[in-house]
Amino acid sequence: MSMAQPVDSKIKWQKSIGLSLLAALWASWIALHIYAVFFFEISLSNILFIPIIMAVLCWLSVGLFIAAHDAMHGSLIPGYPKLNDAIGAVILALYAGFGWRKMRDAHWDHHKYSGSDKDPDFNAANPSGFWPWYAKFFSTYFGLWSVLYVLAVVAIYMLLFDAPYVNIVLFYGIPAIASSVQLFGFGTYLPHHHGTDKFTDHHNARSNDYGYLASLLSCFHFGYHHEHHVRPHVPWWALPRYRAPSK
Repeated sequence: MSMAQPVDSKIKWQKSIGLSLLAALWASWIALHIYAVFFFEISLSNILFIPIIMAVLCWLSVGLFIAAHDAMHGSLIPGYPKLNDAIGAVILALYAGFGWRKMRDAHWDHHKYSGSDKDPDFNAANPSGFWPWYAKFFSTYFGLWSVLYVLAVVAIYMLLFDAPYVNIVLFYGIPAIASSVQLFGFGTYLPHHHGTDKFTDHHNARSNDYGYLASLLSCFHFGYHHEHHVRPHVPWWALPRYRAPSK
C-alpha cells in the first residue's frame, strides 16, 4: 500500500495536467475558429491579421492532434482507458473524420516497425524526399470518410450558417491542411528521414535540438522524437524533461 500511493498520485497529476491543457487547447481553437469563420470581416484594414489567425488555428490543430496521439498511448488520461480512448476518438473525428481504431493501430505499428517497410508512416521507396513521402502519408490517412466529413462541414457552414466561402477556405481548409504538413514535417519526416546522420538504435528516430519555446511552437515537443519512442507513455508536455543534452 505504501508503494502504490505515489503511483496513484502521479496518475492523478498527469490526468489533471493532460485534461487541463486539452481543455485550454480545445476552448481556444473553438473560440478562434467560430470567430474567424463566422464573424471575421475581411477588409484592407485587418488583412494583416489573416495570416496570424491562420497560423494560430494551424498550431492549435496540431496541439489537438498531439493530444489525441497521447490518447493512443494511454497517456492522455492514464488509469481511465475508456475515457482516454473516447476523448481521443472525438478529437480525431473532429480533426478530419479519422477513425480511432485505424489511427491507433497504425500508430502502434509505426512504433513496432519504425523505419521499415511495415511502418505505415515511413516511405521505404523514398526515405529522403519530403513531398513524395507526405503524399504517401496523406493518402494513407485521409480517405473517403475524411473527404465526406470535410464536405459535410463545409455544406453545413455555408447552407445553415451562411458562412462566407472565403472565410471557410482561409480559416478552416488551409489551417487544416497546413497542420497536417506541420505534423508530418516535425513529427515524422525530420525524425525518421534518411540523411547524413545515422540513427543510434532500433527506433530509427532522431530528435531536434530546439529550445523549449521553439519545440513547443513547432510541434508541441513532438520533435523530441527519439525520447518519445523510448518512452511512448510520456505525454507531450513532459517530453522536455527527458530530452538528452546536445553533444
